Amino acid sequence: MNQTPNQKWTEEISKYKKKCQRILDLSSSIRYVGLINQYGRTLTGIIRPGTGILLKADPARNEFFLVSTLFNMRNKVDVAIGKMDYAIFKHDKVTLLVFQSKEGIYYVSLNRNAPVTVIAKIVEKVRKII
Repeated sequence: MNQTPNQKWTEEISKYKKKCQRILDLSSSIRYVGLINQYGRTLTGIIRPGTGILLKADPARNEFFLVSTLFNMRNKVDVAIGKMDYAIFKHDKVTLLVFQSKEGIYYVSLNRNAPVTVIAKIVEKVRKII
């Protein structure tokens, strides 16, 4: 039996949510994992239970749009310098890991006090998952 487009989309989102959950389970230092599309829209996301939310809806939407724009603009120089694998953004309150994949952009928020060695391990494990 053929699936409707809505059923296919629901199945894809479920698959992405499972990947996000696998990433969240990698370390207790991970606060949030989400997948955003090329326009900065959240496809799915999971916040660790008991974790305080730092961004309300509008600022989060703006943040995701900014990140997706950065990656989309970087794609134009892929031929010259190679595809961007991931980026790390260090803020006062959190460290962000952003990965580009065929599905979209995985956005991973870590506790600010996550040691560099833990961050490096998370990067390698996330790369294997996505």
